Amino acid sequence: MPYAEGRTYNDADSHFMETRNWLFEYADPKVRPKLKPIDFTMAGGQATADLVDAVPSIIERRRKDPAAMARAEANILDRKSWHALGGYDPQERKRALDLLGYNRQLVFTGVTMQQFWGNLGVQHIFDPEALYGGARAHNRGIAEFCRHDRRLRPVGFLPLDFPELAVIEIEQAVREGVAAFWVPATPPPTMSPTHPDMDPVWAKMQELDVPFVLHLGGGILFQREGFLKNGKQIETGPLGGTDEIRSKDYMVCHYGAEAFMSAMVLDGVLEKFPRLRGAVVEQGAMWVVPWLKKLDIAQAAFMRFESYLNLPLKPSEYVHRQLKFTPFPPEPVGWLIEQAGADLFLFSTDFPHPEGGRDPLKRFKTALDQYGISEEQRERFYASNFNELLGSHA
Repeated sequence: MPYAEGRTYNDADSHFMETRNWLFEYADPKVRPKLKPIDFTMAGGQATADLVDAVPSIIERRRKDPAAMARAEANILDRKSWHALGGYDPQERKRALDLLGYNRQLVFTGVTMQQFWGNLGVQHIFDPEALYGGARAHNRGIAEFCRHDRRLRPVGFLPLDFPELAVIEIEQAVREGVAAFWVPATPPPTMSPTHPDMDPVWAKMQELDVPFVLHLGGGILFQREGFLKNGKQIETGPLGGTDEIRSKDYMVCHYGAEAFMSAMVLDGVLEKFPRLRGAVVEQGAMWVVPWLKKLDIAQAAFMRFESYLNLPLKPSEYVHRQLKFTPFPPEPVGWLIEQAGADLFLFSTDFPHPEGGRDPLKRFKTALDQYGISEEQRERFYASNFNELLGSHA
């Protein structure tokens, strides 16, 4: 009996747990020397780095030892990161999905972008060959991982620094099977994502019916370093290290996404490309309710001085037409739906990362029950909003 049953569950956030050599295996030979090695200590200290090196032996042991596999299956909601069943091996992921019962999963990587783009949103300067060669390797690799099971929908990574190269990568990655593109919330140093020179990127996504997604790690955690200097002991986190997402990071992790999406709405990109769709994933959704109000206030207050704000629709109407958001399991999704509508929010588990918790279905159900959310609204949250976001790639 699967964990999720009785209805269709489409999971808008899951992860592939990359290893040291994974990206190099998919990179063109001339690109490999330009890629940096991954620093896994940033994801949980030396304990995580050691665990990553043990992944092949962990998988091999489960293949040969039925008792080890049985333990992994029995603890599928408890074992996280590189310990998890299906985190790295595609055949294990098929079994994990059988046990979990999800109909679809969007699949992101985690930290491999630091090899060619940046480290948790801190952007570095790379030459175009390294930047887009790294993205090409990433997109080949995640597409290959997901190719073994139709339930898995791969999310490519798309730097926006060179729009003409971004368009080429969109076309190539969609041919490989990529179903959505993770774009950095941190703008390129040369232009806003709403600059007219970026129009070919959004036009190509609209043409190919593929959405863009903002995800944690694609933007700077605002003012993080200063507030960590609080005179308090830094304790280990769920992955076993000290440099992990913490309470104050949660409070501000959406800032980059909020700024990006505000620009996309107010600068008229969503008006210009009405079939372009996007989402904000793993950055919470509590901020969405006041943000909708603020967008409309910004239009009314500044339209006299910024004539481009004279759009045919209210900014909040573009959000409802084209954007989606994933609440964290502890957030009151029933209240979010009550305040902002059932069309905006997506079910997600973050499997096998720890942020999803050990029983996301229970937490979301409790939050929906508390506000008397209807069956039609639940269906949107658990399944149909995902299909709207992915379109023909669902």
